Order: sequence, then structure tokens, then C-alpha cells
Amino acid sequence: MTNYINAKNLSKSFGKFKALSDVSLSINKGQIVGLIGSNGAGKTTLINAILGLSSYDGDLTVLGLDPHSQRDKLMNEVCFISDVATLPGWIKVNQAIQFVEGIHPNFDRVKALEFLEQTSIPLDKKVSKLSKGMIVQLHLALIMAINAKLLVLDEPTLGLDILYRKKFYDHLLEDYFDEERTIIITTHQVDEVENILTDVVFIRDGKIMYDASMEDTLKTWKTLEPSSDHVDEARALGPYREINSLGRSSFVFKDIDTDTLKEFGDVHRLSLSDLFVTLMTGDKK
Repeated sequence: MTNYINAKNLSKSFGKFKALSDVSLSINKGQIVGLIGSNGAGKTTLINAILGLSSYDGDLTVLGLDPHSQRDKLMNEVCFISDVATLPGWIKVNQAIQFVEGIHPNFDRVKALEFLEQTSIPLDKKVSKLSKGMIVQLHLALIMAINAKLLVLDEPTLGLDILYRKKFYDHLLEDYFDEERTIIITTHQVDEVENILTDVVFIRDGKIMYDASMEDTLKTWKTLEPSSDHVDEARALGPYREINSLGRSSFVFKDIDTDTLKEFGDVHRLSLSDLFVTLMTGDKK
């Protein structure tokens, strides 16, 4: 695999507050990585370091470059989207295309127009006059017309309803992603993106708490809903976390095979949001 991002002992402080603390992370070509954390966990600080928007202590290379000292060169290969709802309302669609064409050397105007031809978006209309769905389509057209090796999406579907959020990610996979590109996604809507992720990183208090592929995550973590006569036996297996809801108990297990757990009840995969809660609130480390 080709290494696109390599961070070693990355740290960043704001006065006495340590936003990043000895973060070590490796992201390869062809991965779709979910960067998950609560507000203030360090996600934005890490993204800013990767994009060369802030200084830091430690070692960091992105696409083989120092993002802080070689940012101009790096941004030729990077596309960053913070929120599809933040396109300025005064700008017209054709002006937005012209703007991106002027700032990004790898933007393909013809490709953007070809995508927009499949929509009902008029080129002379202001963004403020577009529906939310049209804004999503416009943003996708701008994204998919940029031949970037690294795409960073920071809460890209914030404020959109579930229908347009799904369309955004479907189009992203079908019309943009390939094995030569890497995508980093930060979002609070964890369960909506888990099916498209290849890898997940949990961050808390500026530290990486979990870093694994989705394949390994699904193999490692499971939920058991034991039958009423097997609750004590299931508990004796030493679950990572016990959940009590509506008078029933369920257990989160790590590194116990499915066949063993099936003897005590129904076994399900653990959702990414439940894994996040488990690791952020559990007693075990």
C-alpha cells in the first residue's frame, strides 16, 4: 500500500490546553477513513494539521510533503469540503464553477458541466435560490470534477435531511471514489457512513483511542442478547460492557467468536455508534 498520511507523535497546544497529544496515525491510498470524536476531541485540529492550516509538534507527511511548509504544492492534490450548506448564497452556479476552476489546478470544468447536465440546476441561478438537494448536487459536481488524491470531508452533510445525506454518500462512492484516492470523513452521523468506511479512527481528548479497519472491527466486536435463562452465564464470560434497557440485558464482547456466544442467545454486529459509546464510556481500556 502507498502511504498517503503519516503522523508520528503529533501534538498541538493552545496555551495550557492540549488539543492533540502524541498522535500517531497512518492512512494509505484507497482508504475511506471515518474520523470520529465528540466536540472538542481534536478532530478539527488534526484535520487542520493535515491540511497545513496550523503548526504542530512531531512529524507529519501528507502525500510525501510537509503540509505546513509545502502547503501550496500539497493543495494541488487535495480537496477539502467542510459543509455542503456553506456555499455563499450570492454566487451563481456558473460563477462557483469559474471560482473553483481558478483556484484548483486539477479541476475539470467539462466534467463538472457534464454532471450538472444530469440535474435540473440552471447555471445562471444563485445558490440562495437552489433547494438543499440542488446544493448537494452542485457540491458533488464541484468535488467530482477535481482530480484530487486526498479528499477531506468535515461534517459534509450538516443540516441536510436523511434523503440528501444518503444521496451525497451514494454519489460519492459511485461517481468519485476509486482505489487511487483516499477520503477522510468527520461526522456526528456515524451510523450513516459506517457502510462506506474501510477504516475508523476514534479520537478523545486529543488522543487516538481506536484505529482499525472496519473488517477487523466487525470481527472483533459483537453484541449478545442472551435469553433470560442465560444472562448470568453470559455475564460470566466477562463482557466489555453491559447494557440494560427496558428490563433486558445485552452485552458487548471483544475477541470472542460468534459460535461461543450463540450458545447463550442472539448475536449481532456492534454498530459503530455503539462501539464509540462503549469505548468512550467503558471502564476497560
